[in-house]
Amino acid sequence: MSEIQQSVNDSISELRNDATKNSSDSKKRSRSRSRDRDRRRRSRSRSRDRRRRRSRSRERRDEKKISKPSRPKRQTLWDKAPKGYEDITPVQFKSMRAAGQVEMPTPLSGGVIPATALPQGAQMTMQARRLYCGNLPFGITEDLMIDFFNAKMRESDLARNSGNPVLACQINLEKNFAFLEFRSVEETTLAMAFDGIILQGQALKIRRPKDYHPIPGITETQQTHIPGVVSTVVPDTENKVFIGGLPNYLNEDQVKELLSAFGELRAFNLVKDSATGLSKGYAFCEYVDIGITDVAIAGMNGMQLGDKKLVVQRASVGSKSMPAQLTIPGFDFSKEIQSTNVLCLMNMITPEELMDDEDYDEIFDDIREECSKFGRIRSLQIPRPSQEHQVSGVGKIFIEYATPNEAKAASEALAGRKFASRVVVTSYYDPDKYYRSELA
Repeated sequence: MSEIQQSVNDSISELRNDATKNSSDSKKRSRSRSRDRDRRRRSRSRSRDRRRRRSRSRERRDEKKISKPSRPKRQTLWDKAPKGYEDITPVQFKSMRAAGQVEMPTPLSGGVIPATALPQGAQMTMQARRLYCGNLPFGITEDLMIDFFNAKMRESDLARNSGNPVLACQINLEKNFAFLEFRSVEETTLAMAFDGIILQGQALKIRRPKDYHPIPGITETQQTHIPGVVSTVVPDTENKVFIGGLPNYLNEDQVKELLSAFGELRAFNLVKDSATGLSKGYAFCEYVDIGITDVAIAGMNGMQLGDKKLVVQRASVGSKSMPAQLTIPGFDFSKEIQSTNVLCLMNMITPEELMDDEDYDEIFDDIREECSKFGRIRSLQIPRPSQEHQVSGVGKIFIEYATPNEAKAASEALAGRKFASRVVVTSYYDPDKYYRSELA
């Protein structure tokens, strides 16, 4: 019995030990799991903190990028001309220095040149970028001058860059002239083509300033011609034409109209007395088409204008001799001009004015009535343009008088007069060609 009791007690004791051990193990496992959970919470907390710190760091970097503007890339200065030197090559600059047109600063001790003493390109080229403008219209302003020339430079495609070529204008009201300042030497030279341009009814005179010195290496020859602009300076070339024997009462517009009957003028100058401003009776001109120079000379030389006879020839400077045989249909100018009974009137009508039948009849009757005052008219022909074939002599009027003296009287009376605001040009015509209807 005692043995049985002892065995039961031992079993109970083992169970208690096992329970105590299990409880201890369970507590250990519980504490371990708790520590693991704490570590995970701390790790997650640290991760969130790190993410917040990284986010704030990125935000601060972004703010710095936004607040601090990016620095523009520095442009290279290689082969880039300083302001004012845009039209001057290094070779030309050396030539200017050799010619004494560039004042270089005096070096300091040690050969150092002060930067503030270096010549400015704009100041150096000032005289090369200025133009004298004379014969200004009354009441013109500096702003109007600048706007006018800027517009003309763009219209004529002479502006080399965008923006305004003319920078400034200074007007001398007492002496009626102005100085224009351009942004470049090239555009200044191109603007010389505007010499003679009409502004408010006045033909402007464009010249270089008196203290202007050409820049070595830059050509001064200006070949640009602007349609409708007649220069007031006739260059000394073989195409320069002398017109002498002009009546003193003819003004510039009348003489230009006479010369323009043969072609468009490039340049014209009526020589006047500096004291009185009256015509001295001679002028010079040059045509745009140099091929018509001899034709114009032949057509006007010996022409009767009022009580004077014109003397027209090439100017002596660089001129070439006039051809011995000049081929102009209906005219023989190789010998002295003699009057015939057939008179040719020019620069009176245009082909367009002859298209309408009613207009043609009115012109025909008007001319016949006026020309009959100087003699008996046997026949009168005014060639009309045709759509079917080409008609020669269109634009001219042929009058057959009874005698050469009557034709001469008509020529002396009609030459220089105006018909439809045009200056009448007269010449004698070969009777044989007229009778064969070879009108030209």
